[in-house]
Amino acid sequence: MGRIKLSSESMVAALLLVIALAVRAVDFGNPVIHVDEQYYLLVGDRLLHGALPYVDIWDRKPIGLFAIFAAIRLLPGDGILAYQLVATLFAAATARLVQHGARRLGASHLAAFVAGAAYIIWLPLLSGRGGQSPVFYNLFVTAAAVLTLRLPALASRSDVRGIVLNGAAACLLAGLAIQTKYTPAIEGAFFGLAHLWYLRRADASWPAMVGAALLWVALGVGPTALVIALYWTHGPAVFQAFWFANFESIFQRSHYAYPPDLIARRLLGTNALLLPLTVCVALAWRRRDELRTLAFGWLGAAVLGYLILGTFFDHYALPLIAPLTLLASVTFSRHGRAIVATLGIGLTLLVVRTVIRNSDAAGAYQLAHVVEANSGGECPYVFTGDSITYLLAHVCVPTAYAFPSTLAYAPEQGATGIDEAGEVRRILSHRPPVIVRGSEPLAEWNEASRALVDGALARDYRPVFSTARDDYRLIVYLRRDRVFRSPRP
Repeated sequence: MGRIKLSSESMVAALLLVIALAVRAVDFGNPVIHVDEQYYLLVGDRLLHGALPYVDIWDRKPIGLFAIFAAIRLLPGDGILAYQLVATLFAAATARLVQHGARRLGASHLAAFVAGAAYIIWLPLLSGRGGQSPVFYNLFVTAAAVLTLRLPALASRSDVRGIVLNGAAACLLAGLAIQTKYTPAIEGAFFGLAHLWYLRRADASWPAMVGAALLWVALGVGPTALVIALYWTHGPAVFQAFWFANFESIFQRSHYAYPPDLIARRLLGTNALLLPLTVCVALAWRRRDELRTLAFGWLGAAVLGYLILGTFFDHYALPLIAPLTLLASVTFSRHGRAIVATLGIGLTLLVVRTVIRNSDAAGAYQLAHVVEANSGGECPYVFTGDSITYLLAHVCVPTAYAFPSTLAYAPEQGATGIDEAGEVRRILSHRPPVIVRGSEPLAEWNEASRALVDGALARDYRPVFSTARDDYRLIVYLRRDRVFRSPRP
């Protein structure tokens, strides 16, 4: 099997795609895999309907991520299955790059294949079951990393032109990743510096190095610079909204709203899940060579990107999986037991999580049908719950700050550039026909916002529907002067 199948590049790619489909198929059609990707799809949909991100609908992610979801929204259907299938293709393609990079590090065909498969298996363990942003941008970053692994061979031939072109491709890929999330800038900087180092080793002149560096920086920042220029053409007010959302608001977000014990639990849980891969990487450290040192440098840059945000949600560790599995292949090549142990642990965790996880898809669709039937052409308000409700219910959105956490929870208080409670007051002044609220908060409340909503619910609304979501419930409240309408079967 190893000789017949795993030495064939096309066969390896096909097998990794099959594995990706098998691992992720259980979630196909589920609109509420994660709060983030629901919102990305909503923003992508609104972008196609003329909304201007950061002005008409607000978030702090780069517009490139929303452009991906807008393109996906052009596919048939409501976008749910489409984005999950596209994300699966990205996951499989990234796994293929991991496998290719592992072969460059000297891994056997089997070890390299297992590294690619491990990448696919570990994604859902860290909330990468659907379309989290790293599921997409890991492809660009991993491709840039694989290109960077070409540097020792290029430098040994003194191929200055080859290094310049290689760096151009790697930095452009990093630039695309940066327009999907800004943290890959750290990995992109590492790739650029590595290319400069090897360009010097190839005996390039100093003018050539300066010219190459300027070219690489231009390509790395080019996609973001283009977006900045486009927003600049919209005038000062629009440009300031874009600039604040992208480059200022994250520093005003309150990390202290997350208790230290919660942060510690997140770190402990993520490190525990990554432990099998980490052990294999630690064993590979002793067998470093030039190529493997480059791969360790990539891992270090990815770890820095993970640490810099400070809140340590599990999906923030998704960019670590590609360099970890790549380096783990070194150990897989030398120790067959490492393959058995790593895959055994990964698959066991995956199966257990899949079995014990509740499927909230049916309830999410039912809730959306209730909201649609009772909105009557007016805009409902999802105070806490699923932003995808707006899309599934085919209703208008009452605020640019439609991601529920933005107005409802303390970590975002003071980080949006507006008075969050004031925006909630404005929404309520229009007397939404329906309000959706969770029975429990997912973070510390923005108490001013919560008081306004709970006061309105007590005075003017009554509960008409609820559905289970994890360990709490989502409740639909109907304005008291309206007659409840059952959704069509």
